[in-house]
Amino acid sequence: MGRMGRKSKREKKNEKTGDLSWGTKNKREGYDVVVKENAAFETYYKAQKIVPQDEWDSFMYHFKEPLPASFRISGHRNQGKAILKIMEGEYFKALTEENAKPECLSWYPENLAWQLSLTRKDIRKSEANVKLHNFLVSETEAGNISRQETVSMIPPLVLDVQPHHKVFDMCAAPGSKTTQLVEMLHAEEGKIPEGLVIANDSNNKRCYLLTHQLKRLPSPNLIITNHDASIMPNFHIPTTDGGKEILKFDRILCDVPCSGDGTLRKNFDVWMKWNAANGASLHGLQYRIVRRGAEMLTVGGKMVYSTCSLNPIEDEAVLHRLLAEAKGSLELEEVSEKLPGLKFVRGLSSWIVMSRDLTAYSTPEEVPESMKHILRESLFPPKVEDADKFHLERCLRILPHHQNTGGFFVSVLKKVALLPWEAQTERKPVTENSSADSLVMPVGPVESGKDNGPRSPARKRQKIRGFKEDPYLFFDEDEELWPPIKKFYGLSDEMDPKLLLTRCKEGKKKNIYFTSPTVRDLTRINADRLSIINTGIKMFARSDNKGADCGFRIAQEGALALMEFMTKRRVVVTREDMSMLLLNDDMDTPPEIHKFSPDAAKQLHEIETGSTLMECYEDGLHIVVVAWKGKTSVRAYVAKCDRIHYLRLCGADLSKFEVNKFAVKDNQVANDPEENDHDDEALMDTENVANEVKIVPNNMDVTHEIAAEKSVSEAVIPEVAIEKGVAEDNVKQEIMEETVLSESVDVQKDMTAL
Repeated sequence: MGRMGRKSKREKKNEKTGDLSWGTKNKREGYDVVVKENAAFETYYKAQKIVPQDEWDSFMYHFKEPLPASFRISGHRNQGKAILKIMEGEYFKALTEENAKPECLSWYPENLAWQLSLTRKDIRKSEANVKLHNFLVSETEAGNISRQETVSMIPPLVLDVQPHHKVFDMCAAPGSKTTQLVEMLHAEEGKIPEGLVIANDSNNKRCYLLTHQLKRLPSPNLIITNHDASIMPNFHIPTTDGGKEILKFDRILCDVPCSGDGTLRKNFDVWMKWNAANGASLHGLQYRIVRRGAEMLTVGGKMVYSTCSLNPIEDEAVLHRLLAEAKGSLELEEVSEKLPGLKFVRGLSSWIVMSRDLTAYSTPEEVPESMKHILRESLFPPKVEDADKFHLERCLRILPHHQNTGGFFVSVLKKVALLPWEAQTERKPVTENSSADSLVMPVGPVESGKDNGPRSPARKRQKIRGFKEDPYLFFDEDEELWPPIKKFYGLSDEMDPKLLLTRCKEGKKKNIYFTSPTVRDLTRINADRLSIINTGIKMFARSDNKGADCGFRIAQEGALALMEFMTKRRVVVTREDMSMLLLNDDMDTPPEIHKFSPDAAKQLHEIETGSTLMECYEDGLHIVVVAWKGKTSVRAYVAKCDRIHYLRLCGADLSKFEVNKFAVKDNQVANDPEENDHDDEALMDTENVANEVKIVPNNMDVTHEIAAEKSVSEAVIPEVAIEKGVAEDNVKQEIMEETVLSESVDVQKDMTAL
């Protein structure tokens, strides 16, 4: 039924504003003009003096320019180096235009991170650009290249994660930094590390997006949780005497929600929404998160505090408040030497506090009584005589004009002693009635005359929203599924079946997952008191009625972890054998065994029908592919993106998989430009999903923040709607089903729109 001539609110608004909407799409006229101007922004940051006066014009010019695309090579190190060699030799050298050639980020280890200044129009200009684009998209889908903003790569680097560390990412979604942490944990290839990574996010649907992202780098040492980081409950671990105690982390990444004014180059709406009050409204939330992180850190451990905001109210002011209350138990570390070649400016020891109308205040005493509930004392810099002891100059602020990036702030805190308010309860055994089991955490100061550290009123248990997860059911010693699997694949006694789990309480178990011992212990002890979204890698999948003696086949996701224990059904093949196997993607006519090399054919004839591993060791490469060995033929059980990746490593001809869609569309552009614009919009949307930005809506009511800080026994932290990139409402259900049902994750990843 028609609208009967009634105008929508958007149409009425456009009439008043001259039909100027911020980057919205009009199918007939293209994108509306985005006005990249904000006088309040310029006035505020000129007063803060974070940019030298002679660099101001360059600073603002770069903020108004498009942000270059950047990516890093991820995944396994030996394959990563091979991909780097292919990329430099076959794709970079073919680029003819000087401005199109990627720039290596000198401060990132082993030349694995690059920045690319190609626009969508540039991609269509030459065949070499098209091939590079297709290569990057293909490897991104396979999880071997990660589309990640340049400055977003910095926090994990300065955190210095080692394989034995217990790592906590407090605000993890969408997961590009978490992926870096997992890679560092698995630095020793072929060996399951002792440590683990726990990735948390407060938003339930973003947790499923996080799960989807991290499936590209499967790890048995990963747990994904869904909690408000500012009141994060403790994790319990078992003790040698059968009890349990509170887990303290060696490394914590605290990349907090922020106003996001460092992302102006890609989030255009910040130009319109930014105002000087944004930082003050978020300061308390950021402080509570980093303070809770400090409580969960072990003595001697390190924590990164970072934001994508340049505002000292969200950066140095938060750290100053925490350091002052920690009374020497936390120290800022100097980390600039870990980033050779990175340009930055030092942190500030003095800054100006401004109200929404840009009225400046140098001290708390200058603030009018009517404004003190908004511009609180904690927002102000330390006194001049005390500034040196906090070492705020050890913080790093990255500005967009220094190396053509976004804006960013990063710092590293080291815990040198127990925090004043946690000394009394540190390492007490946890009992069933222990207060450590509670979600209630101290978050604010009490009477100033007391010296036992800041405390806060009790908080109500926060209601967990979202899909109810299936249980994590670990195998017992007498699990009936285990003996036939162990016998069929020749699994050694070193593989503990108690590390395997299923998600199906009744009926046939469809999939079997594998975890590390530490993850198993944490999951079993905390499953009833924490919201655990996902853990474990799929190692076996049910495959009944296929002529095999075992009802479970090997899953590609868990193949590398299984190899450590597997003594049977492993076939070593040549590079030519592997290429032939992967090039044949016709399920009706798989390669026949007699077409393989004599040695490989002999190995295949000696094993029975069923799942097997095909392994290739040549020229330093280690390629492992799950296959199904039939009576006379073999077919690979890998996704298309992985198939293309392995074929590329083998040096095979990929022409059958590569389609130059831009060349195909050249003939259509003149006749149907609207369709062409639509495709560009789709590419932009998929790129935004991978953005690593944590931006809080700028119109958040400050009174909510104040309520969280007051000493009222019934004060409850409000749920803060944090947006990262674009909304995932349309894909949530699909991702949720893939995670819960534990079926093979769709190979469609976040495509890179370069």
